[in-house]
Amino acid sequence: QVPLVESGGGSVQSGGSLRISCAASGYTACMAWFRQAPGKAREGVAAIDSDGGQTRYAGPVKGRFIISQDNTQNTLYLQMSGLRPEYTAKYYCAADLRRMVCSESSWDRELWYTYWGQGTQVTVSS
Repeated sequence: QVPLVESGGGSVQSGGSLRISCAASGYTACMAWFRQAPGKAREGVAAIDSDGGQTRYAGPVKGRFIISQDNTQNTLYLQMSGLRPEYTAKYYCAADLRRMVCSESSWDRELWYTYWGQGTQVTVSS
């Protein structure tokens, strides 16, 4: 089992910023952030290759979110700026231990990810 523990969620006003983190045990993998808003399906937000060389973003968050990782600390981050109320969701980190390079065409599909955290709530008020 690869424990993934998210933290850093909270409440923020529209236009604000927040950084969430995901602590993981030592591994090499494609890592991603997903989110699930109330009543909606879980969707991919961003992904990063194991060496941090390539990142991928969902269209709505490009230019607003930055995914990064600190392999010395075994921590994945998502820096979120320009937050909007529609970004209110539970944010999950996920690991695909079968890949070191995230799939260009399917990085945002849940079925590729073997391990998931419990999620951290992000609430954006208008």
